[in-house]
Amino acid sequence: MLTVVGMGPAGVQLMTPAARQAVAEAEILIGGKRHLAQFPDFSGETRQLDADIAALLSWIECQTARRVVVLASGDPLFYGIGTRMVAHFGIDRLKVIPGISAAQYLCAKTGIDMNDIWLTSSHGRTVDFEVLVRQPKVAMVTDKLCGPREIAAELVARGAGQRRLVIGENLAMENERIHWLRACDVTAQYDMNVLVILNER
Repeated sequence: MLTVVGMGPAGVQLMTPAARQAVAEAEILIGGKRHLAQFPDFSGETRQLDADIAALLSWIECQTARRVVVLASGDPLFYGIGTRMVAHFGIDRLKVIPGISAAQYLCAKTGIDMNDIWLTSSHGRTVDFEVLVRQPKVAMVTDKLCGPREIAAELVARGAGQRRLVIGENLAMENERIHWLRACDVTAQYDMNVLVILNER
């Protein structure tokens, strides 16, 4: 049995009961260092998730007789490891237990409705800013190469410097901070973040 579990934006406190149950029943637990540290009492085998996803998938292929759980940040199918897992194994060979995405969490904390939001990511991807700037409301997972400061600069360059950015930093952690800034005023770098871009009228 192969299961991909969404951990939500931080630790176990935002995991669903089904996700926690899957971890409790696992024989092998795979995840990032920060994720594995959330389960200090896990007695089975662990494997740390690294950048070599192809090698990981090959290794998992040899473990299909055991109960394997792969831990994912946020929601596994929102620009997460779940997409690669489904593409490789097929949905008939694995179970995906969704988690709360960082975008959902930020919107819930700030009261921003998600009804007309455009969801995307700059994490390891090239962003089409011409498309992005045409959206009325965007939620975006970012990385160190293309974070709030770089995104804000691209908005300013396209005449959208008055758009409001809601930057969620270290969400659901003890050092969580949420910033509301116009794109033209974003100059700092931010830790582990997601942002919402609002085109307010």
